[in-house]
Amino acid sequence: MREAFERFRKANPEPKGELEHLNPYTLLVAVVLSAQATDAGVNKATRALFAVADTPQKMLALGEEELRDYIRTIGLYRTKARNVIALSEKLISDFAGQVPRTRAEIESLPGAGRKTANVVLNMAYGEHTLAVDTHVFRVANRTGLAPGKTPLEVELGLEKVIPAEFMLHAHHWLILHGRYTCLARKPRCEVCLINDLCRWPEKTV
Repeated sequence: MREAFERFRKANPEPKGELEHLNPYTLLVAVVLSAQATDAGVNKATRALFAVADTPQKMLALGEEELRDYIRTIGLYRTKARNVIALSEKLISDFAGQVPRTRAEIESLPGAGRKTANVVLNMAYGEHTLAVDTHVFRVANRTGLAPGKTPLEVELGLEKVIPAEFMLHAHHWLILHGRYTCLARKPRCEVCLINDLCRWPEKTV
């Protein structure tokens, strides 16, 4: 485990999430919008949106209808627009317009689940949280790092085995590894940094 993460760190000492944002609020909105959508697709829509609405107050002033026009290219955009307006209202009424710093409070916001909370806590506030998306889920199971039947099982498994010094960036390394190397259909085992450590019986190296 340590060897795997030392290699990830050596190759990419400061991994960054690929969702563009300006502050904790725009990060939260971007993560909510990214459900069942690509980061690239979300970024395309939010560049113009965040230029006019980068706080809950400005988002409410924009209104749901206008918001829909900005995010029309993102899947499930009607539901997501409703959630973004509702979570902006709740941030103002319950949290003085600030994105809260606990998982339970973030999960209480419309459209935000555990994965959203983990991403925001990690990227906005530097917490040692692990967001398990499809990439992390696949990499953890396929390599044998932390097999599990559900995202929560994988998350708790990874938390147990990843040394503390790697926890801040762990989910970024795993996401990027799954997105660019350990692909779903044709994993690129020949260029994988951890192919000798991987326990996948079908690896091609």
